[in-house]
Amino acid sequence: MGNKIGIIISREVRERVRKKSFIITTLLMPVLMIGLSAAPALMMMHNTSDVKHIVVVDDTEGQFVGRGLTSDSNVEFQILENMDRKDAVAAFSDENKAYGILWIGHDIMEQHDQVQLISNSSSSMSVEEDISRQLSDILRTAKLRSYEIENLEQIISESDIHISLNTMKNNGSGEEGDMQQTSTVASMLLSMLLGMLLYMFILLYGQQVLSTVIEEKQSRVLDVMVTSCSPFDLMMGKILGIACVAAIQIVIWAVLVGTASQLLVPLIPMEAVQDAGSEFAVVTSTFGNLSFILTIFLWLLLYIVGGFLLYAALYAAAGSSVDSTQDAQQFNSIILVPIIIGLIVMMSVYNDPSSKLAFWCSMIPFTSPIVMMARIPFDVPLWQIVTSLVVLYASFVLLTWIAAKIYRIGIFMHGGKPTWRELGRWLRMK
Repeated sequence: MGNKIGIIISREVRERVRKKSFIITTLLMPVLMIGLSAAPALMMMHNTSDVKHIVVVDDTEGQFVGRGLTSDSNVEFQILENMDRKDAVAAFSDENKAYGILWIGHDIMEQHDQVQLISNSSSSMSVEEDISRQLSDILRTAKLRSYEIENLEQIISESDIHISLNTMKNNGSGEEGDMQQTSTVASMLLSMLLGMLLYMFILLYGQQVLSTVIEEKQSRVLDVMVTSCSPFDLMMGKILGIACVAAIQIVIWAVLVGTASQLLVPLIPMEAVQDAGSEFAVVTSTFGNLSFILTIFLWLLLYIVGGFLLYAALYAAAGSSVDSTQDAQQFNSIILVPIIIGLIVMMSVYNDPSSKLAFWCSMIPFTSPIVMMARIPFDVPLWQIVTSLVVLYASFVLLTWIAAKIYRIGIFMHGGKPTWRELGRWLRMK
């Protein structure tokens, strides 16, 4: 039996690893993931837009609140003299003359909603926030001056203190030199990346099992293959073969990411790290720690294989019981529900990785691969990880036994999709 399963595994691995799509995906996926992660920051850094020309109608009767507005590279303010709002709207209604008209009411000090931005085109959130911030600062300064307290602005400015909190891992000794500095930002970024990777792999490779079984069933290849091996051997060979392909891809990615972290992180100038603050320094040191990266990828490999094996058994059973991809949609939707639940719970892990919801979802086998991998960067106790893995792989064995009973009947059934009652009858058959 073992030899037959090994032959099927070898066939599945060779067939997929030799494909150009596998090679291209394996090499380009790390680059793509890094690019997608860095794209928003790069777009914000290099996003250049035209200067917005805004004319200001200031009705504050000599207080000249509008004169405190400061132009910058994004917004240019022009104070209008001896012109009310109605005339300004008529004179500058053309988009080429002005982006918009900013009206400041005469009672702005008491009624803070007496401000209007009358735009000639679609409004910009960044422009609105800039105007609101500047007007708030101007009114705050004017309010402070009305108290006639000497150096009040300076006193308030000096009392505006920002605390930079350093988080350390408790090692029990209390010696500061022995404690390791941690970073919630690094943990959150890594958690998000690992959780999405698990989601992508389970979905991608699970669907491969489903489509492969359906294609071979349609072509009657399975009818020929079961003459040489049992349906259980055939199902396990397919599942384990695709699992090996996923494991190979993860190992290659681990080598690429580990090498890249060792080569790229030292190239970051120390001045830039110091200027960016302690949080950035901890993030760079975290991703530059080869031992930490390899440990993370070890857990990732175990959870990807375990999660895939669990769902692949379900996909194989679903694929064997129908004749087309369209017929498999009803089963596919049910299989997707716990995966999506795991993805939703993963989003809450960032706020409290030790919550009861996060803990139990990291133990339930259908959600544990995604949720536990999202929790691991937050320094989860080892016993929780081990327990989660034991439950996951034990559930795979049980689910494989159940799926095999459906698979051995389903691969010979053609001409329609079974009902839930028929599936129950297949499970009871010896």
